[in-house]
Amino acid sequence: MSESLPPCPECSSEYAYEMGALLVCPECGHEWEPAADGEDSAERLIKDAVGNVLNDGDTVTIIKDLKVKGSSAPIKVGTKVRNIRLVDGFGDHDIDCKVDGFGPMQLKSSVVKKA
Repeated sequence: MSESLPPCPECSSEYAYEMGALLVCPECGHEWEPAADGEDSAERLIKDAVGNVLNDGDTVTIIKDLKVKGSSAPIKVGTKVRNIRLVDGFGDHDIDCKVDGFGPMQLKSSVVKKA
């Protein structure tokens, strides 16, 4: 029975079992959804506002004015941001970067365009 089930992604235990629609690890208690049709959930595509696929190290351009908490000036349209990192950030913020004049921050991919 456990031969057809994948090992636990947290502790790599081979003793995972099904409980409803979830898989459960009895050793660490981790619960997860099985990947559909052999799809690897580790690889996730992040696209910019116009549909271009983004990668680590890309340069992007801001496509709308962004208000910055704690600053009186917004980040202006057309500001270039170099050397981005793709992350699983807070909410739907998935780009970690350093904006000149503002410092390090996270951006949403929906407000940038690949340069």
